[in-house]
Amino acid sequence: MKNRVCFLLLIIFTFTMSEAYSQRLSREKINDTLEKMPVFSIHKDNYFVTGISTSEEISSETADAKYQISFKALLTRNTLPFDTHLFLTYTQKAFWNIYKFSSPFQEINFKPGIALGKPIYNRKNHLAGMAYLQVEHESNGRDSIYSRSWNRISLGYHTALSKKILLSVKAWIPFKYKKDNPDLLEYVGYGKLNLTYNFIPNKLLLDLMLLKGTKDWNGTVRTRLMYKPFNSSNIYLMMEWFKGNSESLLNYEENRSMIRAGFVLKSDELNFLKSLPDVL
Repeated sequence: MKNRVCFLLLIIFTFTMSEAYSQRLSREKINDTLEKMPVFSIHKDNYFVTGISTSEEISSETADAKYQISFKALLTRNTLPFDTHLFLTYTQKAFWNIYKFSSPFQEINFKPGIALGKPIYNRKNHLAGMAYLQVEHESNGRDSIYSRSWNRISLGYHTALSKKILLSVKAWIPFKYKKDNPDLLEYVGYGKLNLTYNFIPNKLLLDLMLLKGTKDWNGTVRTRLMYKPFNSSNIYLMMEWFKGNSESLLNYEENRSMIRAGFVLKSDELNFLKSLPDVL
């Protein structure tokens, strides 16, 4: 209950802070952007990274590779009530024991979903942020004692707090998860927070993700430093440090510390929030 109250207060704070800025994109510009948006596009970041554990001896057992594929398909634009748009999402994250004999896959997590998006405008009718109501299913496609799955209804909000800082908060209500993993919420909690700081716009950025479980010190801290070497592409070099639980579904209770490096094809889903804000 305490975690849910904290995330509710955080969402209220986020909406309040976003009112302190006036995005230069008007309602008309956002509607025009939605009309021209491609049907298929990147949803979350698509990446491939490989690395080692920082808490265990380095070996083929503790080193691995991780990659993610994520996209969305727009079903409607702003034809639904309240200027909302409907889209499907799909994200697949794989853990690959690439350094072991025969290079087996340790686990693949599948996450399909459907979401309703809505631009949020301030008193000047300029964009303040984007809100999403989403239903997701996540599973590892395994059976028997290795089966892991859960479902959630979530509410997310993305906004710019300043010229260089983007904030994303997401809170969820889980359902149908107790059969496979009854203690899952002790490790994933009821929501997460993302902060992205642009040291050099569209060139060098730092992303921080925080997630708190409902029990003790369970949770996750994930930091990503990304650098784009070529201005003509959307590919970044990435260094990632992951510390905490629930990196994968199969061993969600395991506390891991991994440092990995690789490349990422960044999502441009929230690029319009990077427009320079004017203080009201």
